Amino acid sequence: MDKIITFEDFTKVDLRVGTIIGVNDFPEARKPAYQLTIDFGDLGVKKSSAQITTQYQKEDLLNRQIVATVNFPKKQIAHFMSECLVMGAVKANDVFLLHPETKVKNGSQVS
Repeated sequence: MDKIITFEDFTKVDLRVGTIIGVNDFPEARKPAYQLTIDFGDLGVKKSSAQITTQYQKEDLLNRQIVATVNFPKKQIAHFMSECLVMGAVKANDVFLLHPETKVKNGSQVS
């Protein structure tokens, strides 16, 4: 662990809870991925590309709450514009989504 940041650095990262309201295949992505549409409440709806196809089926993701970083710049991935970064824990090259234990209001801040 050689990348130490300050608390002020951490406070710049805007982590929020959102609910996945749409999931589509993303065959144009270099690695298998889904296109997610996520409702962040008062922050609006944002899209993200997520390489989570080995652990999750599309129908299992619908209406699931997740944690995402919402203040990164948009990123073009093939023909798709990703507007947020979904957070997950990595184990043996698989990504497991981070989520609240209890349903919370979309847009809730993670601290």
